[in-house]
Amino acid sequence: MKLFTCRNCNNALYFENSVCLSCNNTIGFDSQQLIMLTIQKNKSDALYTDLQSKKTYKYCQNAQEATCNWLIPSTSTAVFCAACELNRTIPPLAIAQNRERWNNIEVAKHRLLYSLLRLQLPIKKKINNSADGIGFDFTVDTSSTKSVMTGHQSGLITINIKEADEAERARNKYDLNEKYRTLLGHFRHEIGHYYWDVLIKNNSKLLKKFRELFGNETVNYEQALRNYYNNSNKNTSNHYISIYATSHPWEDWAESWAHYMHLMDTVETAFYFGIRLDNETLQQRKLETPLMKNPYEVKDFIEIFNMWVPMGFAVNALSRSMGHPEFYPFVISAEIVEKLTFIHDLCKENRLKTDK
Repeated sequence: MKLFTCRNCNNALYFENSVCLSCNNTIGFDSQQLIMLTIQKNKSDALYTDLQSKKTYKYCQNAQEATCNWLIPSTSTAVFCAACELNRTIPPLAIAQNRERWNNIEVAKHRLLYSLLRLQLPIKKKINNSADGIGFDFTVDTSSTKSVMTGHQSGLITINIKEADEAERARNKYDLNEKYRTLLGHFRHEIGHYYWDVLIKNNSKLLKKFRELFGNETVNYEQALRNYYNNSNKNTSNHYISIYATSHPWEDWAESWAHYMHLMDTVETAFYFGIRLDNETLQQRKLETPLMKNPYEVKDFIEIFNMWVPMGFAVNALSRSMGHPEFYPFVISAEIVEKLTFIHDLCKENRLKTDK
């Protein structure tokens, strides 16, 4: 993610900030320009004026719930921003625990939407039960015996809000023998299923390449998952980014898509913070790091991967130094690089079509 700064005092900002903690000016995110604006509330109405451009904006309605800091042009009739308009269901907010969990979910979802906007992927709101478009259901269990399953179906992404609870997520991580489980990871995985439908499903050429890399997706999905969960000896190989990726080609794709987004966002963050590892020290350990670049402007994925490797090694070492598990506990083999390259090229091709 970009490094954002207050346009009044140049103080560094987090993506979720709505106030600059240095100069106390109001802050909002402009999803059209992908920048933070420093704004001032108008005295006569509910609008805000950008201190630099003098254009006027309004906050997304969910700003009233302290779950969104995105702005909408004042001329727009929309009441929700580009991220929040995709919500179909939110949990009952009369329960304080639900409100806290929903806030955590919105933080992850907004970061997902930022990445989709950076990739210039098609983002379309699902209308009612339409076959196309993206929709989010953030739901609670209806009973102690019936649990809502997190998943994707035809663009509708369902997230059980229990996943926003750290203890619950850690329990699921342990029970399912997963190395990594985060809210943002869930969003990136599930949106990967959606973009398989959008970008690959009806393209025979891309479908052929997909099957060469990930396998034949026509294998019965439900049976494949039953076989996966009934098999106690879940072992991965260098061909898969995670154990769950072995369950079915669609899950291999979604897991690979999520990791592609992990790498892109992390490398972009390092680029904007000016992070560069010491070449001389790394070369003594036979690790060479190139100059960091903006990954969204890099044509070949292997160049992004070569920036990621030494950085991933460094942050894993830092995490261990703090007594935590590895920041990124995965090994990316040559086979996985080929899958990630396919995803990168697919996103790049879509950007080229969007720009024309």
